[in-house]
Amino acid sequence: MNKFEQSLGYLHIVSWLNEYDRTPFSFQRKSWEKINAGYSGMVVAPTGFGKTYSVFLGILIDFMNHPDSYKKGLKAVWITPIRSLAKDLARAMQEVVDQIGLDWVVEVRNGDTDVKIKQRQSKQMPDILLLTPESWHLLLAQKGRDKFFTNLKAVVIDEWHELLSSKRGVMVELAIAYLKCQQPKLMIWGITATIGNLDEAMHVLIPYSGNKVKIVAKEKKLIEIVSVFPPEVEVLPWAGHLGGKLVEQVVPIILESKSTIVFTNTRSQSEYWYQILLDAYPDFAGQLALHHGSIDIHIRTWIEEALSEGRLKAVVSTSSLDLGVDFKPVDTVVQIGSSKGVARFIQRAGRSGHSPFEVSKIYFVPTHSLELIEVSALKEAVKTGLIEDREPIVLCYDVLVQFLVTIALGGGFVKEEMYEIVKSSFSFQWITAEEWDWCISFITIGGKIGKNYEEFHKVVKNEEGYYVVEKRRIGMLHRMNIGVIVSDAMVKVKFLGGGYVGMVEEYFITKLKQGDKFILAGRVLELIRMKEMTAYVRASQGKAITPSWLGGRLPLSSNLGALLRKKLADAKKPSTREAELKFLHPLVNSQEDKSHIPSENEFLVELIKTREGYHLFMYPFEGRLVHEVMSSLMAYRISQLYPISFSMAMNDYGFELFSDKEIVLNDEQLRHILRKEDLMKDVTASINAAEMAKRKFRDIAVIGGYVIQNIYGKQQNNKSLQASSGIIFQVLEEHEPNNLLLRQAYTEVFNQQLEEPRLMRAFERINSSAIIYKFADSFTPLSFPIKVDSLRQSLSSEDLGARIQRMQEQSNRLNRKRR
Repeated sequence: MNKFEQSLGYLHIVSWLNEYDRTPFSFQRKSWEKINAGYSGMVVAPTGFGKTYSVFLGILIDFMNHPDSYKKGLKAVWITPIRSLAKDLARAMQEVVDQIGLDWVVEVRNGDTDVKIKQRQSKQMPDILLLTPESWHLLLAQKGRDKFFTNLKAVVIDEWHELLSSKRGVMVELAIAYLKCQQPKLMIWGITATIGNLDEAMHVLIPYSGNKVKIVAKEKKLIEIVSVFPPEVEVLPWAGHLGGKLVEQVVPIILESKSTIVFTNTRSQSEYWYQILLDAYPDFAGQLALHHGSIDIHIRTWIEEALSEGRLKAVVSTSSLDLGVDFKPVDTVVQIGSSKGVARFIQRAGRSGHSPFEVSKIYFVPTHSLELIEVSALKEAVKTGLIEDREPIVLCYDVLVQFLVTIALGGGFVKEEMYEIVKSSFSFQWITAEEWDWCISFITIGGKIGKNYEEFHKVVKNEEGYYVVEKRRIGMLHRMNIGVIVSDAMVKVKFLGGGYVGMVEEYFITKLKQGDKFILAGRVLELIRMKEMTAYVRASQGKAITPSWLGGRLPLSSNLGALLRKKLADAKKPSTREAELKFLHPLVNSQEDKSHIPSENEFLVELIKTREGYHLFMYPFEGRLVHEVMSSLMAYRISQLYPISFSMAMNDYGFELFSDKEIVLNDEQLRHILRKEDLMKDVTASINAAEMAKRKFRDIAVIGGYVIQNIYGKQQNNKSLQASSGIIFQVLEEHEPNNLLLRQAYTEVFNQQLEEPRLMRAFERINSSAIIYKFADSFTPLSFPIKVDSLRQSLSSEDLGARIQRMQEQSNRLNRKRR
């Protein structure tokens, strides 16, 4: 035993663990030792292995070994990405503290916390406080905030991978930079699941000098992936319908398990699966629940508790249950359709078999036949540890100016000192003195265009040289709008009698007429009337529309796209042993017969002529968002060769350009339109970058404070926000083109929306591949799902089903003729 393992704190914790027949893992012991020595660091371990205990118990051990260095008041701030996670963690931590015999208090502070509790906390802080990034910044905006953090010893960022590549992560970086300046010896610890760029993730969180360490658990979580096969392979697959046909196979999986989470990718899909599971097995009534972000928080809380206590047989959920402390009863996970990323799939699988010694079992239910290739790709990714990077974002000036007003509001700052604090963070290490002066000008006089508008004069420099907020109204409005999540305006859904059901997006509900029926929280509701931002409904029955949520579609990750290309090429090998690829042989043979199955070093282009017109299909396997840009680019480049217009459709595998005029392209012209030269110049010409930037600017304007979203508890609707930010955008374009927030809008369009780095890599790959150009007179297995997606936009579900059946029959007739 070393000196640390002989310490009072360590022996006390090990003795407590022994009472519960637990033995610490080596990564936990190492974390405890490093915290005891004053290190900062990051812990990386699979779901269910006690990542929380690796840091939390380390802080308790350090306290027991060095009690004199811990003063009264707040000792640790624990940041979590979601509120429900904070509540569960606090409960688990308080249980441990009580069992060990310490008099520490663990509490939560967020939007759900009672006002009286917040007032008490402001007078006397607990020992450990759990916060979201937003509630942390709200605390920094409180007068006299420095007294809260005077004796702070540690800041812990839980699920850091969830925050890293977002503006909420930048909020965390800035708050840490500020506190690190006040407390140079402050320990910073990140807790994360495995991601591809772990070293970078730690550097973003802890860019400071001093002792720091990355601790990676040697233990691996065993994951068993089980494919749910349809009765027969569909040679012409189409997205969405197959999952419903497989419900009869999902029911026995749920019945054989003690408790199951059925994960879907969208809220619409979760509502749909909740309904079809109840229809398929009515006895699920009372044992099946629905969980997503638009359902009333009280209902969600009840579901989480019932799931944790084993009172529910199954929960149909979106990513709202991806993260959690310990759902012990959940022994099975079902994934409906593609998870679109490896890390997300592993995270969801980890919700089952939560103890380290259990196998995490996840069933994959395809929504169309081609998704079985994704199962094969996911199995290989899990086996080889091929997991996506989470890229940090930098120089988010909207987050910075909001943060500066926050610090000015809570007591003020000195310009020169704050510049050094901001530059010490990873995100703003490259900020120039000129850009810093612009930010100060922006918060004090609203920049160049705000001089004559008093509402933009938020911060003033007082006689002591501090930048502070003096006006009470500005302070109140700022506190109401702290945060970086700018959602589409949400409409409350209430019963006429007063009961609250949940929320839907404004754009969806405004398309409905009085008397229309829709589904929310598993109930059929009839719209009675709209009043301001509330929809009044009554319970109903019969056919109803499932709401669509604009933020619902997840993009395919580049890692998974690369594996899909490989697995598709493997599928044509007769020697393949993988069950999924064997099952797909009829589909693969049909694709090979009608067109071609591309190898890894090939790029497939299909030109298909039908009665409707001419269809040009390309298959980059780069995800829907990249394909949206690529399709516009291809249409633009073809139109440079000769006048023609197209309609476009895309899915995660490829995209379609459709025209009623003949598409004339020879091999040389095809290579010309697929060239990598002049890529971003042509992309900019092919899309309306200014219009895209204007829409992106809406969010930046809200975060940066040009536009106020929440005014005294009421949320401005989308139309108002877009109109207000649109006017400012146009004024800036004309009078202040170098405005940092305007510049940021264009940067975000290119880096996030257009995914410029990924687009460039895709064209590098295409240009080094052999281009296979095939002609057909009917849709192929790869092209058919893209075509169906384009029809979805214009046809009702009944018309769509009939149209698809006609297309399949037509294809079959042509196949018979060919033979």
